Amino acid sequence: MTRVTRNDQSDQGDQEDEDGNQEDEDQVSDPDREFSERPWGSYTVLDDAAPDHKVKRLVVHPGKRLSYQRHHRRAEHWFIVAGTAVVTLDGVDHTLHAGDSIDIPLEGAHRIGNPADPANGGKDLVFIEVQHGTYFGEDDIVRLEDDFGRVDATT
Repeated sequence: MTRVTRNDQSDQGDQEDEDGNQEDEDQVSDPDREFSERPWGSYTVLDDAAPDHKVKRLVVHPGKRLSYQRHHRRAEHWFIVAGTAVVTLDGVDHTLHAGDSIDIPLEGAHRIGNPADPANGGKDLVFIEVQHGTYFGEDDIVRLEDDFGRVDATT
């Protein structure tokens, strides 16, 4: 069930879709879904009920990027929904646009970044991440490089 928050002062956010149903730009995400803010943006867990996969929606703010990392117990598939991404996979940069996807193999060193310039009205990068493997905890992240000082001392 989706909660909708409306501003009673104005109808500016309300719009009708092509079927005549009301839409609200101020929709709040489902409170039952895991959501986490990070220094680079945020993620929302869309599905984690199955033992062999987990699905997330990630938002990366302009000029930000995730850690250069690897995982021991999962591979990933990334599908770009909006924006432009620079994906580094085992030291090689790939530029992806909305509709593009890339597979991150088990143990592959990887990162994704949003090259948009925040000073010039850059837009958020939005992508879907499908994790496939045997374990999906955040402690299966081995950070190799990080813009926010989160590299493990043992790596």
